[in-house]
Amino acid sequence: MKFLDQCKIYIRSGDGGAGAVSFRREKFIEYGGPDGGDGGRGGDVWIESVEGLNTLIDYRYHQHFKAGTGGHGMGRNRTGAGGADAILRVPVGTQVFDEDQETLIADLDQVGMRIRLAAGGNGGFGNAYFKGPINQAPKHANPGLPGQDSWIWLRLKLIADVGLVGLPNAGKSTFLAASSAATPKIADYPFTTLTPNLGVVDLSSNERFVIADVPGLIEGASEGAGLGTRFLGHLERTAVLIHLIDATQAKPAAAWRTIRKELAAYGGGLEDKAELIALNKVDALDGPARTKVAQAIKRAAGVKPFLISAVSGEGVRDLLRAAHAKVRLRDAPPTESEAPEIWRP
Repeated sequence: MKFLDQCKIYIRSGDGGAGAVSFRREKFIEYGGPDGGDGGRGGDVWIESVEGLNTLIDYRYHQHFKAGTGGHGMGRNRTGAGGADAILRVPVGTQVFDEDQETLIADLDQVGMRIRLAAGGNGGFGNAYFKGPINQAPKHANPGLPGQDSWIWLRLKLIADVGLVGLPNAGKSTFLAASSAATPKIADYPFTTLTPNLGVVDLSSNERFVIADVPGLIEGASEGAGLGTRFLGHLERTAVLIHLIDATQAKPAAAWRTIRKELAAYGGGLEDKAELIALNKVDALDGPARTKVAQAIKRAAGVKPFLISAVSGEGVRDLLRAAHAKVRLRDAPPTESEAPEIWRP
């Protein structure tokens, strides 16, 4: 299945049905009078977040969604049928933006959220609605109100607890495969990962979280170099970032600074997120070389990095447990001092 995280679609709610002009004509009723029914209401356009989806590819080839028109009113005070609703089913984490791509309309960050994007038009009144002591035989009825239409943008931000960042070939896909059941593409050339990958880390029965791997960044990514920073939006909902650095490269501290610069240029709060720095591929280094590269990172970042090898598994579990601790800290209920004060009369 192809991955698509952004698309533009057209939506239109249904028009309301017209009211009817009708009069009762029955043999034993001397004064029949008007009996035209009201028109039915047009269908609404809804968007709903469901489980089992992780891409917007369904909206790549089907881009126009229209709800049903309300039925017209009929004689004998019969109201027209309501129009059928149009329901857009999207992955959890989908955001809905106006056509300007800046105005946020809805953020479906939980399973089962259902939001109305466009309301259907009301049905018109039949002539029975207008009868009165002065006008006892009205011969007019209202047309139904038109529906609403607009172009909107759907933008998917995957729901993950931990995000992986780093330069190309830092070993992010290998780390994802080693720590979860995910099977991302792994190769020895840059930009092997072209779309985000998700994996579920299962440390124990009560230690489980979702980890996301996005395509690697290079210097100038915020200006469009490489694959750019488009996929960084999938990390905005994470609790912590794991910054993987290739320990075998010549300047690991410079690699760390490059990624931090691009995160700050992107914004979205990524530069302020908790960060765990991990030096990968340490199985290729001896003891003195490990110490040297770890000290270089500590001087640059101010924290002690984790020494891991995604291939051999060395240090991977300790890093994952540290990441889970950050996730648990985010999900912990607020303390009594942090909880908002409840007003009581």
